[in-house]
Amino acid sequence: MNLYPRRRLFHRQHQNNIYRVFLYVILTIAGLWIVYGVDRGTVQPMGLPTLTPTRASTSYASEAEAHFAAGAIPKAVESYQRATEVEPDNAEHWARLARIQTYSSALTTTDSERMAALDSALSAADRAKEIDPDSSTVAAIRAFVLDWKAASTFSAEERQTLLFEAEKESARALQLDPTNTLALVFYAEVLLDQQKWSQGEQYLSLSRDSGVDLWDWHRVYANYLETLGAYSQAIESYDRAIELAPNMTFLYIYAGANYRQLAFSSPIKAQQEQLYERSLEYFARAASINEQLGLRIPFPYLSISRTYSQTGDYFAAALNIQKALDYKPADADIYGQLGIVFRKSRNFEGSNMAFKCAIDGCNPEESCLGRYGRECVPDYGEEGVVVEALPLTPNTLVYFYSYASNLAALSRPQQNLCPEARRVMKIIVDGGYATDSLVQQILTENENICQIVDRGGILALRTPTATPVEDGTPQPADGLMTPTPAP
Repeated sequence: MNLYPRRRLFHRQHQNNIYRVFLYVILTIAGLWIVYGVDRGTVQPMGLPTLTPTRASTSYASEAEAHFAAGAIPKAVESYQRATEVEPDNAEHWARLARIQTYSSALTTTDSERMAALDSALSAADRAKEIDPDSSTVAAIRAFVLDWKAASTFSAEERQTLLFEAEKESARALQLDPTNTLALVFYAEVLLDQQKWSQGEQYLSLSRDSGVDLWDWHRVYANYLETLGAYSQAIESYDRAIELAPNMTFLYIYAGANYRQLAFSSPIKAQQEQLYERSLEYFARAASINEQLGLRIPFPYLSISRTYSQTGDYFAAALNIQKALDYKPADADIYGQLGIVFRKSRNFEGSNMAFKCAIDGCNPEESCLGRYGRECVPDYGEEGVVVEALPLTPNTLVYFYSYASNLAALSRPQQNLCPEARRVMKIIVDGGYATDSLVQQILTENENICQIVDRGGILALRTPTATPVEDGTPQPADGLMTPTPAP
C-alpha cells in the first residue's frame, strides 16, 4: 500500500528566489538614490514647471532696434543692455547701446542726468572698442559719444580734451574704413564742434551722396546751418531727418527751436505769430509721440513753455511747466524754470518758492507750494515729493541770481530778506561766477539795495527788476546738445 504525503491545504511555504532578491535590492538602492538626490537638488520633483529657454542676444537686439525706430529710446536702451548681458563679448551690441544712450541724453532735463547718460554711453563704447579695436563703426560711435559728452561739459579744458580724443577716434575710424558714411558724418560733427567750419562742411560734402538716406547726416547738416544763422535751411534739413526718423522726438524739438529763433528775429508781428505757431506745432508733435508711446518725458512741455514765455503768455507758460512737473515732480531744474516764468509774470512769492526748491531743495509740503502755490490735492493725482537741491552750474546760474534779486528787492526793514539774499550771492561768488560782467552788475545792485534796507531805508520801487534771461536762442530745456547758433 502506497502512502502519499499529506497536501498542504491552506498555505504554501515560499522559497527564496535569488533573482527576486536581487531585484528588491536594486529597487531599494534606486529609491534611496532618489531620496538623497531630491535633498541635494540633483533630482527635481515631478510637477515643477520646465525651465524657460534663454533668449538669444540677437532677439534682444532686434527688439531694441524696433523700440528705437518707434522712438521709445529708454526701452531700446533696456533691451540692448539685456543683449549685452546674454552675449557680453559682442562689440556690435555694445556700440549700438552706446549710440542710443547718447541720444537718450537729449531727453534729459538736468545736467546730472545728461552726464550720467553720457558716462554710461562712453563706458559701453569703451567696452566695444576693447572687444573689437579694429572696427570702424565702433570707433565712429565712440567719437560720437565723446563729442556729445564734450558739448555737455562745463570745463573748457575737459571739453578740449574730449574733442581732441573724439577727433583722433574719428580719424582712426576712417583709416579702418574710408567709405564708412557714419564715420564721415560723426567726424564732421566733431569738426563743427571744434569750430572748424570749413573742414566740417568738407566731410559733410564727401558723405552727401551716401548719407542722403541717413537721418544723422541731415541732423548734423542742420547743425552746421544753425552755426551760419541759416535757420530756415536748418529747418528744411531737420524736416528731412524727421521724414527718415519720424519718431525721434528730439528732432522736432530742434526744428521747433529754430522756428522760435526765426520768430524772435522777425520785425514783422504777423510773421512772428505765424513762426511761433509753427514752433508750438513741432513741440506738440513731440509731446504727442511720447504720449502714444507711454513715455512720460517732460522736455516737449518745457519747450512749449519757453515759446509761450517768449510771446509774453506767462499763464500758458506756467501751465506747461506744471505739466512737465506732473511727469517729473522731483526735478529741481523744472522748479527753477517755473520760478523764471513766475518772476516774469510778477508772481514773486510763487517765484521764490519755486526757486527755493531748485536751489535749496524742499520737502513734500514745500514741493506742492512750489508747483501750485497751494497744498497738493491727492484726489487730483497731486502728490508732494522730496526735491534735491541743484548744484551751481552755468545752466543753473540764472536761478541763483534771480532768486537773490527777488529776495533783495522784496526786503524791507520790517521783513529783511537780505541775509538770505546774501547767502545765495555768496554761493555765486564762491562758485567763481562773479567775474562775469552781467552777474557782477546784478550782485552789485542787490548789495546796494540790501545796504539801504539795513539802514532802515525804504525803496521807492520794491518790484524786482528783470534780470536778463536768454529768450531768443535754444536752451538746454529744449534738449539741445549743440552750441548756441550764431546770430
